[in-house]
Amino acid sequence: MTTTAAPTTPRLLPDRVAATRDHVSLRDTISQTMTMAWRATKKMRRNPEQFFDVTLQPILFTAMFAFIFGGAISGDVASYLPLMIPGILAQTALTTSMATGVQLREDMDKGVFDRFKSLPIARIAPLAGPMVADLLRYTIAATITFAMGFLMGYRPGGGVPGVLAGGLLVVIAGWSLAWAFTWVGTVARSAQSVQGISMMIMFPLTFLSNAFVPVETLPDWLAAFVRVNPVSHVVSAVRDLANTATVSAEVGWALLGCAVVVAIFAPLSVRSYQRKM
Repeated sequence: MTTTAAPTTPRLLPDRVAATRDHVSLRDTISQTMTMAWRATKKMRRNPEQFFDVTLQPILFTAMFAFIFGGAISGDVASYLPLMIPGILAQTALTTSMATGVQLREDMDKGVFDRFKSLPIARIAPLAGPMVADLLRYTIAATITFAMGFLMGYRPGGGVPGVLAGGLLVVIAGWSLAWAFTWVGTVARSAQSVQGISMMIMFPLTFLSNAFVPVETLPDWLAAFVRVNPVSHVVSAVRDLANTATVSAEVGWALLGCAVVVAIFAPLSVRSYQRKM
């Protein structure tokens, strides 16, 4: 008598493909961005020269511009400081954010981002992480600039709240402008070209603004450009906050400009990064 074994139902194994997710959640994106920010912070600790532009530049520029232009523009250095210190803050933030694109291009040339792209992480995390870490550099630059101004006799009428609000606005402006230089870093072919392009962007935005001279002293055609320059709105907003503790319309225009820059260049940076890598 022969018996046949009853067919056994095969045990279903979990579908690994179905278990994977093709979309990274917002919570995971934030976590991965902070991990990349921690990586960038550790790089800064191991390469202290990355802090030279945010430590030495504010000291040199504040002293140089104050003693060269103070007497010619405002009559004396003390009278020139309320006009100049916000301009130095904007210039330092712009220069610091420019370094973001250069460092990004260097990492891409070294093949670091090839590894990042092979990982199941949000595409924006490798770009946004270093920019979050750069918030520390912007804060250091703003603190040293204000400290240098105090040593030279600057006494902001806005007090501590106005100074803190002005410094925070500069940090926000530097972070938002860094997205533009990040996009340059993804489209340029080398770190040297990123630096050259960024300098061509930085100098007109900084020096063709109201950072160091009153708009009323400029020719009409130049004054028209200066009034629409986004850096001019940031400088005017910082002056209102630090010197009088006034939340003026310039503060709103500055924040709006920062939001527009991020809305334009953050998607462009991610898209260019995905095409390049």
